Amino acid sequence: MKFTVVITTYNRLNLLKRAITSALKQTIPCEVVVADDCSSDETENYVKSLGNSVIYHRNGVNQGHAATVNVGVEKASGEWIKFLDDDDYLAPNCLEEMTKAILLHPTAVICSCIAAQVDSHGVELSRTPKFGTGLALSIPQADIHYGMLLELVPFGTPVQVACSRNAFLQSGGWDSQLDANCDDIDSWIRIAQFGDAIFLNQSLAYRTIWPGAYNQKLSLFKRLETNILMKEKIYALVNQKHISHIPKLENTKNYLVLHWSIVALQQRQLKVFFSMVYPAICSPVAWWMLLTAVLSRRLNFPNSRLQKLVLGTRG
Repeated sequence: MKFTVVITTYNRLNLLKRAITSALKQTIPCEVVVADDCSSDETENYVKSLGNSVIYHRNGVNQGHAATVNVGVEKASGEWIKFLDDDDYLAPNCLEEMTKAILLHPTAVICSCIAAQVDSHGVELSRTPKFGTGLALSIPQADIHYGMLLELVPFGTPVQVACSRNAFLQSGGWDSQLDANCDDIDSWIRIAQFGDAIFLNQSLAYRTIWPGAYNQKLSLFKRLETNILMKEKIYALVNQKHISHIPKLENTKNYLVLHWSIVALQQRQLKVFFSMVYPAICSPVAWWMLLTAVLSRRLNFPNSRLQKLVLGTRG
């Protein structure tokens, strides 16, 4: 089984160097593709100076993040794709650990892991929570979208995720209309239609939290709007056996409104908070969903019924 690391970049040469180094220093051999969205800095010269160790593609014009991911995957020859944005990087054993898990679960089409959140100096701020117990968990396809809807199947950001190249192509690739605003989550939703999932309870990736991240430039209203769109897409794909157990869509929308209203309050965007929060603030179910989500993330105890389902321990 062969991995290709697809690194997307645009005018971030200093960060890109770290991402490339982390891919080239993997403990197992892999292909590295750098997809450059028409950078105007020295990116092209630097990557070409690396010779045959890296495959380089440069867009003729700026096409955006999603389109650049798609062309990077097109250039790849590996059976599995490891996504990597230029401001993130991988632990040396990331691909080795993912390969071990995938070989044990040949029906899987998507694999994710824990990521350490680091600042611009590489200092760890936090880690994404574990999911259940054990080092590697297999999630049956029929349970994936149900778990995603309840936010207990944590695929996460591109640095955490790898997928089958065939499943990626069958799913249609990343949607340029979303470009850097849940284009990754939208892709995971569609890829998960084609097989099972794996989650590794190992910290194998580093996600940089800094003001220059693309999603930090989006308004909270836009992020809320796209989050709701993702939930609507997931609802449409939840397996029939779970339909009677999922919350109403309206309650889920109100829960998301509460979440982003609180983000606005934390950021002292009071005008946004008051414009956004009503009438969701009057929904007891939405408050309960928010409280449940916060507790499950902080205390790492997923809903017991869902845990039985996604961990394959049906009682």
